[in-house]
Amino acid sequence: MRSLDLFNLSGKVALVVGGARTLGYDMAEALAEAGAAVILTSRRLDNATAAAAKLAASTGSPTLGLGLDQRNHAEVRSVARKAADWKGCLDILVNNAGGASGTPAPLFERDPEDAEELIAVNLTGVLHCCQEVGRIMAEQRFGKIINIASMAGLMGRDRRMYERNGMNGQPIDYAAAKAGIIGMTKDLAGLLSPMGICVNAISPGGFERGQPAGFIRDYSDRTPLGRMGRDGLDLKGAAVFLASAASDYVTGHNLVVDGGFSIWH
Repeated sequence: MRSLDLFNLSGKVALVVGGARTLGYDMAEALAEAGAAVILTSRRLDNATAAAAKLAASTGSPTLGLGLDQRNHAEVRSVARKAADWKGCLDILVNNAGGASGTPAPLFERDPEDAEELIAVNLTGVLHCCQEVGRIMAEQRFGKIINIASMAGLMGRDRRMYERNGMNGQPIDYAAAKAGIIGMTKDLAGLLSPMGICVNAISPGGFERGQPAGFIRDYSDRTPLGRMGRDGLDLKGAAVFLASAASDYVTGHNLVVDGGFSIWH
């Protein structure tokens, strides 16, 4: 097989949880551009269907938008089955839904309910998706699961960079959830790989999205490649690699996409 053919996803079906915007949409677009039929989810059905229509128009690939709150296990089970029934198989799962919950606050002021909510979305919901989609993939004896973790799960943050630019850093519970995803990915790989399912993670670094100029400058100076990540570009290749035959001998791996931020001390 030619090397470029290894990245061809024609005939594959991908479910991108949290695929309606930013990095989730970028990865969904990358998979569609590589030939996959793509299901996008969002908590709001209208956002999911709008993103799916936009993706279909720009790539020509079949798309489907579904509403999903991944905290709800019954919803996850239903969406997993709908996704598999759409084209008769489900080959790729990207667990991207997540983000912050509640009002950003330092540890000692953090509302415990906000912390529990964040962990429910960022960790427990990912486990729900792995369980129900993994069940379908085990029946198929094939699948690729890509869990989106974070650089925050690998290292402690220097919050002075945030403070001097008038920003709140991500809460401690976010780092806990993302570190949990990395650990879960490794153990899931040990369990599911003998069933023909590769399980890997991607840990993005910071992406530039209108932060204060001082923060962008400080963050870029702290990064070996000298810049923050770029939406629409810097995560797409990693997603296609881990979703395709190019990574068929890769499982239990955490692919760090952070411009080198986490290696420079």
